[in-house]
Amino acid sequence: MSGGIVYKMTGTLFLLLLICLRAFPQDNNYPVRIMFYNVENLFDIYDDSLTQDDEFLPSGLRRWNISRYRRKINSLCKTIIAAGEWEPPAVVALCEIENRGVIEDLAWRTNLSKFRYRVIHEDSPDERGIDVCLIYREDIAVVTGYEYLNPFGPGDEFLTRSVLYTRLLVSSDTIHLFVNHWPSRRGGVLAGEARRIRLAELVRERIDSVAGVQDDAKIIIMGDFNATPDDQVIRIVTGKTGTGPAIVNLSGTEPENSGTYRYRGIWETIDQVMVSDALLKGCKGLYTGHDMCRVFRPGFLLIKDPQYPGLTPFPTYSGYRYQGGYSDHLPVLLDLRSR
Repeated sequence: MSGGIVYKMTGTLFLLLLICLRAFPQDNNYPVRIMFYNVENLFDIYDDSLTQDDEFLPSGLRRWNISRYRRKINSLCKTIIAAGEWEPPAVVALCEIENRGVIEDLAWRTNLSKFRYRVIHEDSPDERGIDVCLIYREDIAVVTGYEYLNPFGPGDEFLTRSVLYTRLLVSSDTIHLFVNHWPSRRGGVLAGEARRIRLAELVRERIDSVAGVQDDAKIIIMGDFNATPDDQVIRIVTGKTGTGPAIVNLSGTEPENSGTYRYRGIWETIDQVMVSDALLKGCKGLYTGHDMCRVFRPGFLLIKDPQYPGLTPFPTYSGYRYQGGYSDHLPVLLDLRSR
């Protein structure tokens, strides 16, 4: 009789220990994975009178409908689960999201629902109504604060997506995460450059502010920057300032025929991950490394390029022609480990 009781207690204690280890990863072999993904125009099918979403209506140019919407949601769910390998990432940052409703459909009404993702989202001033947002697993990460940052106000001629700044408590470490979607280069590399510069300066100022309070702050900057790692606007963020920390770009080292976005047959790494030096060299707690950041490129996210030799991201649309794919961008992943 007593042997059975001891066996049950031991089994229960083992299960509780396992849950704690999964919830607060301290084992170096179990990384905390953070994902960024430009999901290419995740719109619902309903008209928003405050934004320019007409082309993504059933009567619009793209003939967007409930069937295509559901397929898109399920495709993104598949991608996020696959990116986790063993299980979905702890934090997923997304851009080109129309509203909170589509994020709730993705996080709470697909197979992701069992992982209890929480949502951070606010509508941005972007004319098309596309936003940046965050979903995170509350069993791994605790949000201690967030803020949407935007250098453009009501008096500005141009409005764009805000930068999402979030403080996350993971295990006993605070991670400062900046999620970006800078203005497009449509019309040429110089198109929107002044606006990207203003956003870069805003992000750098906030980084320096964070470091002013905590000089060894663990900072991650990720997103679709619509600029390559070598562009001068990126160096505004990564450049060492008099008081701020060194920021290291972990992206841009992919092989020649790789990257996150393909334009006219040429791969570019415009979706990037940058981190503070403290996160690379920290002696205690969470850390990362160059080999722990990568582009996620499974076969199902790629398709033969119809115009140029090679593969390209499998998009939802090519121009206005429906393709039924996932996104015209590939996701990027960053792993954090503990020591």
